[in-house]
Amino acid sequence: MILFDSHTHLESPRYNADREEVICRAVSAGVTRMISCGSDLATSRQNVALATKYKSVYAAVGVHGHEASSAFALAETEVANGGQVPIDQVVEEVIVEIAALAQELKVVAIGEIGLDYHYQFSPRPAQRAVLARQLALACALELPVILHNRESDEDLRRLVDAVPGPLRGVLHCFMADERMAIWALDRGLYIGIAGPITFRNVAHLPDVVRRIPLDRLLIETDSPWLAPHPQRGRRNEPAYVRHIAERLAEILNLSPEVVAARTTENACRLFGVA
Repeated sequence: MILFDSHTHLESPRYNADREEVICRAVSAGVTRMISCGSDLATSRQNVALATKYKSVYAAVGVHGHEASSAFALAETEVANGGQVPIDQVVEEVIVEIAALAQELKVVAIGEIGLDYHYQFSPRPAQRAVLARQLALACALELPVILHNRESDEDLRRLVDAVPGPLRGVLHCFMADERMAIWALDRGLYIGIAGPITFRNVAHLPDVVRRIPLDRLLIETDSPWLAPHPQRGRRNEPAYVRHIAERLAEILNLSPEVVAARTTENACRLFGVA
């Protein structure tokens, strides 16, 4: 099977001891392409460097909802030091650097961006402000987005719907309901399926997946997290995307080879990868 892991985090410190071996294992398992996604400026820079070094790796750059407050923290530091830097200006400075990174040859998306209201590591207003600015940036650069959504369906829909102009992208690690899937499809978004499709305690997901056209599905690991069965509980890695393809094949009554081929075609089309 030829596989495309559309979402991983290869810059994670959990790979520091064996990153090259992890990438080699993925390639040996048929994962010919993988996208390593940033979550802030530092990890975005690291993923650009990894994409430059490894033929099979591509990069996405962006500021995750978890890290949105980092831009505002910069403003607070300036104010504490006697400065009067508007928060909007600081956010804009972050966006300018993301835009610069996005010009690198193997950057194929703005991401991982989005909202997470489960942990709320950043305040909701900060998350929404940073997401809205990055959605506009993606449109301006004509790049797809990789969207994170957790317990934030209504606000994510509202912000995406407010984007002036066409927006391409994927709703990654999809675990929401059919209503959210229909909205994403109507918006022209792809749906990313990750390890939870193999979990017994996510019983609703197979029924939702059956209602998604095959040409709108992507597969991903979101590694190093969410290792699929039978690797659950271990550190995840891109080679395990095979298990997701196999589980999707069972759900859709297709061969794993067909699922692998079609999801690879989808990812190549969305991200402009040959």
